Amino acid sequence: MASFRYSHRVTYADCTIGDHIYYSRYLELLEAARGELFRHMGTTFLDWQKQDTIFPVTECRLRYKRPARYDDVLAIHIEASVAGAVRLNFAYKIMDQAEGLILEGETLHACTDTKGTPKRLPKELHAQLGSASDAG
Repeated sequence: MASFRYSHRVTYADCTIGDHIYYSRYLELLEAARGELFRHMGTTFLDWQKQDTIFPVTECRLRYKRPARYDDVLAIHIEASVAGAVRLNFAYKIMDQAEGLILEGETLHACTDTKGTPKRLPKELHAQLGSASDAG
């Protein structure tokens, strides 16, 4: 699967008094990008939940390279890096409008039912994720 791009303009509410995005807000941006990726593939998180399938985050890693500031337009690039039997990982890069690297990140997920019991990644999702399926 190719990289998916999600755009976000930094709001005043995203920022600290120091005029840069508060560090934990980046997790919300990654979540928004992941949700839009699923929507782009044709099945939203709510659709999967109605099929008793969710993808809770089990681990995340963020590497901050430089600050994003109020009113910056960010490009959040996301791609599946692993799509295994019950694992699903995503890699992210957040770039500013000058293509400067703001953040690199990764989220690791399990595929579970709504009660938290691990289950296999749905075949249709596995197929949509393409080459990432070979990595896991």
